[in-house]
Amino acid sequence: MRWYEELFTNYARTYDTEPYTQGTGVEVDFIEAEIEHNKGIRILDIGCGTGRHAIELARRGYEVTGIDLSETQLARAREKAVDAGVSVQFRQGDARRLTCREEFDLVIMLCEGAFPLMETDEENFAILANAAAALREPGKLILTTLNALFPLFHSVKDFINDQSETGRTHDHHFDLHTFRDGSTFEVTDDDGVVKTLVCNERYYAPCEMTWLLTSLGFARVALFGCPTGGFSRDNALTHDDFEMLVVAEKPRQGMR
Repeated sequence: MRWYEELFTNYARTYDTEPYTQGTGVEVDFIEAEIEHNKGIRILDIGCGTGRHAIELARRGYEVTGIDLSETQLARAREKAVDAGVSVQFRQGDARRLTCREEFDLVIMLCEGAFPLMETDEENFAILANAAAALREPGKLILTTLNALFPLFHSVKDFINDQSETGRTHDHHFDLHTFRDGSTFEVTDDDGVVKTLVCNERYYAPCEMTWLLTSLGFARVALFGCPTGGFSRDNALTHDDFEMLVVAEKPRQGMR
């Protein structure tokens, strides 16, 4: 079992208490503004986790499909949707192998639910390619990812330990050749069991994200700083941002 699969097994209720999951309302405000409050569009949430964005969007009247690799996370999402009185199509799926083609007007991938957790750049790129393929033209992709400028200036270990209520990291090593951060992460699951995970995550430079997305047919790629619950086009991306917010537009064919 890969480290992220083990992490999200029996971790759903605990995940919902983490500080970085508390900004859902403001984050969805941003999403709504980006789609101009158009209730007629279809939204795909890749790596939806416990469904916090999908459920809030559904509560506001949008048609949303959520896909995640973890059945544990999805079970919690379905439970929360029932409690909220909304309908969301949650289904298990691997973001590297999605078969959706031109079915959605907006794709979101937030809080590193899929991209950029994969072990290889090819797998991460496959997720971006599948997100692009799932979009109609015109369409929009909104994602967050780890900002490679941050570990060049700061301690990733200290930042993560400050952000987590349930886990601690150690043995960090950031590889300047691959922009990958390896660490050992100790996390307590929903039953109080402590797991020790050997993690490896890919950080992306701003210019990489622009190049990757334009190579997939996106015409406009905008990058912003990404504080929790602070999605805004007013946040200029800097080396102090642990994450970057990416908004990419897929234009109608013939308008590129």
